[in-house]
Amino acid sequence: MGSDNTAVNFSDLVNRNKQTLARLKESPRLVLHRRDGEDLVLTTAARDEQDRTVVSAATRMLSAMARREPGSMELLLDILPDAFPWVRFLPEPDLHTFAVELVDTMRAADSVANSASVAQLLTAWQHTAEIHSDPELLAALTRSHDTDHGPVPDPREDA
Repeated sequence: MGSDNTAVNFSDLVNRNKQTLARLKESPRLVLHRRDGEDLVLTTAARDEQDRTVVSAATRMLSAMARREPGSMELLLDILPDAFPWVRFLPEPDLHTFAVELVDTMRAADSVANSASVAQLLTAWQHTAEIHSDPELLAALTRSHDTDHGPVPDPREDA
C-alpha cells in the first residue's frame, strides 16, 4: 500500500464508524487491520471507479502501442527493466515472451475488470527471473534426469 493510505483497526469501523468513515475525506483508502483475517481496504465507489478508469486507459494505451508498429515492441522491451528490474535475469527469448504475455493479459483482464490474472502473471515471471538469477538453482532445475524410476503407481489402488 502507498503512503496515501490510512490504517485503522477493523474494530474502529465497527465501534466508531462515523469518525472512521470521515477519515476517507483525508485519505483515498482506509486499510482495515483484522485480527482474524486478511486486512481489508475501504475506499469510496467514486475513487474505485477513478482507479479502474486510469488502469484501463493505461492498459489500452500500452496495448495499442505494442500492436502499432514493429519498433514499438523493441521500445517496450527497452523500458521493461525500468518498470521491472528483475527482468534483467530473464534470457532474451523469455523477455520477449513476458512482454507479449503481459500486454495480452493486461488487455484481457481489463475486458473483465479483474486484475488478478495480471498479478499472477507478474508473480510467475518474477519467480522465473529469480531462478535464472541463481546459477545453482537454475542448474538443479534444468539438469537432465536420465534415471527412469518406472511407472508411477495409481494412488487409488492403495486405498
